[in-house]
Amino acid sequence: MPKRSTDELFQLIKSLEKAEKRNFKLFVQRNVTTPDMKTVQLFDALDKLEDYDEEALLKKNPEIKKQQLSNLKAALYRQVMASLRILKDDNNIQLQLHEWMDYARILYNKGLYLQSLKTLDRIKQEAKTYHQLTYWLQALMFEKKIEALYITRSIENRAEMLSKEVADITDRITMIGQLSNLSLQLYSWYIKMGHARDEKDRIAVKAFFESNLPKNADHCHTFYGRHYLFECHAWYGFILQDLLMYYRYCQKWVDAFEKEPYMKNVDTQLYIKGMHNLLNAHFMLLNYDKFNCTLRHFEAFYQSKEANSNDNNRVQSFIYLYVAKLNKHFLEGSFTEGLKLVPEIEEKILEYRLKMDRHRILVFYYKIACLYFGSGNNEKAIEYLNRIINWKVDLRTDLQCYSRLLHLIAHYELGNYDLLEYLIKSVYRFMAKMQNLSVVEEEIFRFLRKSFHFDKKQVKSAFVVLKSKLEKYKDNPLESRSFMYLDIISWLESKIKNVPVQEIMRQKFQEAQPSGK
Repeated sequence: MPKRSTDELFQLIKSLEKAEKRNFKLFVQRNVTTPDMKTVQLFDALDKLEDYDEEALLKKNPEIKKQQLSNLKAALYRQVMASLRILKDDNNIQLQLHEWMDYARILYNKGLYLQSLKTLDRIKQEAKTYHQLTYWLQALMFEKKIEALYITRSIENRAEMLSKEVADITDRITMIGQLSNLSLQLYSWYIKMGHARDEKDRIAVKAFFESNLPKNADHCHTFYGRHYLFECHAWYGFILQDLLMYYRYCQKWVDAFEKEPYMKNVDTQLYIKGMHNLLNAHFMLLNYDKFNCTLRHFEAFYQSKEANSNDNNRVQSFIYLYVAKLNKHFLEGSFTEGLKLVPEIEEKILEYRLKMDRHRILVFYYKIACLYFGSGNNEKAIEYLNRIINWKVDLRTDLQCYSRLLHLIAHYELGNYDLLEYLIKSVYRFMAKMQNLSVVEEEIFRFLRKSFHFDKKQVKSAFVVLKSKLEKYKDNPLESRSFMYLDIISWLESKIKNVPVQEIMRQKFQEAQPSGK
């Protein structure tokens, strides 16, 4: 498990690139008279640390006293941020609009009202082009202030035009706010709970969605309004496991960026997330050809200027590209081949440990564990599953539950019968407590409890019976979540045919391909 530091200054310094560190040193030299500043010493000391350790920091730098450290850290944080602020990113429209707003205020304070209005007009035009409604509204409010205080005679009937424009932009922002709130709340529900577990969950999510979706949402024509509308329907379909709805709205999400490609640079993160969800939809629907086409498109984007313009984009692009690469091996049944990605993923998790959220790390660990399990290496599967199980249970309870279930099955495969009786009780209690027991899981636990009494001749027929029972639930929306996390049918087939799981999945993949491919 990657070690994470909670010290904000340390995280900030570790996020700096070489050019940004060099810029900080130049910034300090220009703005202070004493070159041997303690803040610079502290900067260098923190930069050399692998992980934040205050005791080691003070021991190696005796000139920095413990009672000074808090004030020094606060001063250094301000200096680093100030040095970063002067590094202009000409491709960031938000920073440009903010800078122009500063210029408009400076001109206003100097009494140059017409020049200020001219700058505000430029802000409005750019904000309109790039769908930055909040900057557009700021410019309008400032313009109203100038027109109310001074007779500028900039244009006839300006008061009426400004009032109408402000009302229109306010309505658009209100709609976007309502849709983005709904999208965030649905996503939060999924992060905490996973997919809908039963009819009660489905009814609750449906009622919440319908009561919070704005009445005129379908008539929203702004870029971000449409985007958040697509997001809302995508999360809604995903939680309910309505995969066709999920796919349709993920495709609309990505298509919106393809229609206005310059928005990929304006809001790269939303585009990356859209590509991830579209890939995930193809994966879950087993759309192999479309999955491959979208993956190639995303791999090309991974090398683009937009994807590498800042740490945030680099980290998110890595996460979603490599999740998709792992999913490709699940589709193909090439588990052993997929394990070649593990060292690179582990290296990146370590490199990005201060910038990756725990949810993403858990997903990687679970998928890697599944690769090891599918390739027959149960010991390594257990090692990765333990990383999830030993993590604090505060998000993705579904992932915690299925990690424990796969952990139990891996021990069954290894013949660790001394542990099994305890694990069966422990995992069953945990899943019941998390309200994560479906009919499928109940059948699996029932089989495992009985398995202690089977002789070799009975085991194979017992697997056949269990497979027959579970296949009845595969198309049931309330039971399908069990098969999404753990392909229990393929495991049972591997036990019946006495071949590795990946061989079963590879055979299914080949049979699903059109002839001639």
